[in-house]
Amino acid sequence: MTETGERPAATEPNGRPTAGRKAKAAPASDYGAASIQVLEGLEAVRRRPGMYIGSTDIRGLHHLVWEVVDNSIDEAMAGHATTVSVTLHADGKVTVVDNGRGVPVGRHSTGKDALEVVHTVLHAGGKFGGGGYKVSGGLHGVGVSVVNALSSWLRVETARDGGVWVQEYQRGKPITKVEKVAPQGHRRGTTTIFQADAEIFDTIDYSFETVSQRLRESAYLTKGIWITLRDERNDRERSFYFEGGLVSFVRHLNRNKETINSRPIYCERRDGSTTIEVALQYNDSYTENVLAFANNINTVDGGTHITGFRRALTRSLNDWAKRTGVLKESDGNLSGDDVREGLTAVVSVKLTEPQFEGQTKAKLGNAEVAGQTEGAVADAISQYLEENPGDGRKIIEKCLMSARARDAARKARDLVIRKGALDGMSLPGKLADCQERDPAKSEIYIVEGDSAGGSAKQGRDRRFQAILPMRGKLLNVEKARLDKILSSENVKPLIIALGGGIGDSFDIAKLRYHRIIIMTDADVDGAHIRTLLLTFFYRHMPEVLSSGFLYIAQPPLYRLSTGKVTKYAQTEKDRERVLKEFTTKNVSVQRFKGLGEMNADQLWETTMNPESRTLLKVEVEDGSEADSIFTMLMGERVEPRKDFIKTEARKVRNLDI
Repeated sequence: MTETGERPAATEPNGRPTAGRKAKAAPASDYGAASIQVLEGLEAVRRRPGMYIGSTDIRGLHHLVWEVVDNSIDEAMAGHATTVSVTLHADGKVTVVDNGRGVPVGRHSTGKDALEVVHTVLHAGGKFGGGGYKVSGGLHGVGVSVVNALSSWLRVETARDGGVWVQEYQRGKPITKVEKVAPQGHRRGTTTIFQADAEIFDTIDYSFETVSQRLRESAYLTKGIWITLRDERNDRERSFYFEGGLVSFVRHLNRNKETINSRPIYCERRDGSTTIEVALQYNDSYTENVLAFANNINTVDGGTHITGFRRALTRSLNDWAKRTGVLKESDGNLSGDDVREGLTAVVSVKLTEPQFEGQTKAKLGNAEVAGQTEGAVADAISQYLEENPGDGRKIIEKCLMSARARDAARKARDLVIRKGALDGMSLPGKLADCQERDPAKSEIYIVEGDSAGGSAKQGRDRRFQAILPMRGKLLNVEKARLDKILSSENVKPLIIALGGGIGDSFDIAKLRYHRIIIMTDADVDGAHIRTLLLTFFYRHMPEVLSSGFLYIAQPPLYRLSTGKVTKYAQTEKDRERVLKEFTTKNVSVQRFKGLGEMNADQLWETTMNPESRTLLKVEVEDGSEADSIFTMLMGERVEPRKDFIKTEARKVRNLDI
């Protein structure tokens, strides 16, 4: 989970953008044949990079690495590469090396060398006809050419056909010919070195942890491949090799949880040209964590392989439980929701002609994969339960507890909704609502304590800003089922105020505010409350995060004033910088210990005014890593939390005690 800084553009007090100068309308006669532009080569990529890599922020920057690494992983999946090496250089360059077949060289039908065609022409590659790759993640042929277009410099070396062949490019255009620079010798494979273009990207500072997480994932999904990551900026290195594949992956995901079945249920089956590999294991948590992959591409929106997996899971558990008498006829059947509570699973399919939805490949659409996955998973679960009936009984008992809790939660949720309906959708008494009824123009501040809530209510712009004070600490939802959450006097007002429901019944269209802003004190208690709220939204309203509606306010820590001039600072470093801006050393410095110490005007000026405030947008970059962090920090087990604190303690710079 990441927090992205946002400083909104100038707005009116009601949150609407200030009116700019009206553009003069061009006469219709200006639009003719001469207006139609044809972008040559890779110029289209440089003009509209977001169409190809999603964005030009830190995520888009890392997407360049993924595109090059995925080509090397494709070689490994095809059985031609066993090692991949990634190096982050101190000067911002990235090197990716594999020992696969190397990019082909030689005259192409276009008249250019094949190496140049692959790196300078969109939709050119060896993954279309089926001859070069039986299984591949990169099917659109835009990967490495897009990286080339968005790099200020790129060099490719391919070792094959008796030589080492090299070509260099600047912003997608060749600056050298394809040249043989050395005999091949024992060397084989491809080396790509690129420098992301600082004119395109907001930052060119790669995250070691982000790259590391992605490479670890790739190593789990491709058994037997050795992947090395080196960071020359601070002399770090990690290597990944997992003979256990998905079983190792599931154990890694469950490492901070108490497991129900002693070892993961695993299956691997080839059905025609499709390979299905699945591992699953239950734990004592109340959440589901299922990761889906097709040709090593993380299909975050699921698809037919997940449909088949879920059908097999529900059917197999019900059949075994009824057959063995663990589930009585009077109990009825377990639902899909019941059997997925506390489930950790990785579903990976590899096929020759995957049908992805869009360039982002977020969902798999091959209809035949549903039945293939269902058959493979059903057989594996049935066999495991027959051989391990003790684990089977524990799994069914877990599912039955989930079913009972879900029924209680449904009644509690209906009561919350019904109470609102009977009261004319009455809102919580502590909520100071805004006048605006359009959610897109409305925002709500979730504020710690009545004191800060009072200042916020006085300082806000009531036209579009709502305030909800929270008394005491929120329930830790990581340790509670939904029925207990819905009965909490601290959580219930928040659910009613937001208006979208909770859990399975959450409807983003009914949300009353499109900016939900957490505003807590800049101390340990404030950080704890903020974490509890983040856990609540991540576990029970994840659509709020994926829609970009959740923010964290950034109140200042210091007020510096000479009497005539007042400035604010959010950190000690900012305080030192601001002090130097004053011409006198006669400056009074006030440290705010809580939001309640600010008067209404100060709170508006520093933290609530859209023209001057700074908000952090909360986003989820890596679902499995976010799940692991919340489990470790907020879950039942103490040891992983203690280990984390010991490891991270040395990094603490500002400790409020």
